[in-house]
Amino acid sequence: MSEDTIRLVTLGRILRRRRRLLALLVVLGALAGYGTSLLFPPRYTASASVLLPGQWEERGLLTQAEIASSSTVVDRAAASLRWTDVSRAELRDRVRAKVTDGNVIRISGTADTPARAQRLSDQVAQQFVAFAGRIAGDSSDTDEVSGPQALRQQVTTTNRRISELAEAADPGRTVESVQARTQLEQLRTALQEAMKKLDEADPASNRTGMVVMGPAPRPTGEAPPTRIQLVAAGAVLFLLLGIVGHLVAARADRRPRTGPEIAAALGTVPLGTVDVPTGRHGPKRRGARARLRRLLGTDTRWDVPVPRTTADGAGLRLRYRRVYTRLRDRLPAPGGVLVLVPEGDASARHAAGRLAAEAGSAPSPGSANGRHPLLRVVEVPVARPLVPDRGDEAGALVVLGAGNWTEEELAGLAGACADAGHEVVGVVLAGPVRLRGKRSAGHRGATAGDEAVPDTAAPALAARGRTTGGGA
Repeated sequence: MSEDTIRLVTLGRILRRRRRLLALLVVLGALAGYGTSLLFPPRYTASASVLLPGQWEERGLLTQAEIASSSTVVDRAAASLRWTDVSRAELRDRVRAKVTDGNVIRISGTADTPARAQRLSDQVAQQFVAFAGRIAGDSSDTDEVSGPQALRQQVTTTNRRISELAEAADPGRTVESVQARTQLEQLRTALQEAMKKLDEADPASNRTGMVVMGPAPRPTGEAPPTRIQLVAAGAVLFLLLGIVGHLVAARADRRPRTGPEIAAALGTVPLGTVDVPTGRHGPKRRGARARLRRLLGTDTRWDVPVPRTTADGAGLRLRYRRVYTRLRDRLPAPGGVLVLVPEGDASARHAAGRLAAEAGSAPSPGSANGRHPLLRVVEVPVARPLVPDRGDEAGALVVLGAGNWTEEELAGLAGACADAGHEVVGVVLAGPVRLRGKRSAGHRGATAGDEAVPDTAAPALAARGRTTGGGA
């Protein structure tokens, strides 16, 4: 999983195998969002529109929007409202202005009640129109002889001069006089058209014509984020955190999962993989923590493949026989074998019991088949492994489930075997499988023989190993 690309099947596996835990996280996230909504009171937003007649450039409209939400306009509105529970600085944060289509500036005000939000937006719009008109009036008084006003005066003077020149010219007696009068009239017409275009394009002449387009409508709903939105956001956030947490944990997991990797960590060779039927892994753990893990579905790993389905128990028993044969061939000398099972690995404990039963049902050592060593099962705590001292055993066999232990834990187990004088002759992996519900009549005999070893065989053999071996 640490090197795999995250696929949709991975997300589906998380949602399917951790649905109880994720459902609990969703409920916790919804409660967190509800608690957050209680800390922030509801807000309501009302909007008033102001029309700016005439032709305006985009830059000029943006400037007017900045003026509408400026501190000068908002302070004037605050002085008119006389709200003692809200400061002027807070009111500035609650007022927004933006440009919409058609030379319209929308002024929005946010308050704790719909009525207050309506009053705030209306008052700011009125103060903005009054302030803009005052600015336009002041500029016309102070700049009478400069800018567009000065240009208009020059055009008036030029028109007067054109009239004087036309009257002074010889009225129609010569061709030259007629041409001069015609050119003067054309010049007068061009100046009048230029002034008309200048008046239409000058926004300063239309600033006093700003109009508030009616009172702001009273809001009927809360301004976002609402309580429902906070609850939904909390639920979604906790769900995403749960999924991301599973993915990060799987990415950071460096536990070996394949037979060669586990054998390399133990310093031995893999002897094969045996199958363990699901749902038959010995007694369940007790205690509040174990019950909580079973309730949330975290007692089983989500990142392991789905157990494959096998036809019946005959194939399972055949795998155990082949593993036992490889183990027998790997032994350096005659004698028994110490089977080490990590404490808490239920699948490995079941597989070790099966192997021990297979060794007990093998032919006697004096037969023509050669040596048939007996197996002694011992559970070893992985945190602080302690292996019984070597007696008449010819070696040690490690049986465990794939992906459950780190390289450091496996190396510690190998070191405990070396400290006790045991040579690790191999490792066997226990993998879960599912048996089909319907079995053919031809397989009943093999299945019955396979079922002859109950789950209690492994704990009994483990207890016998502790008694005869001096404890784990």
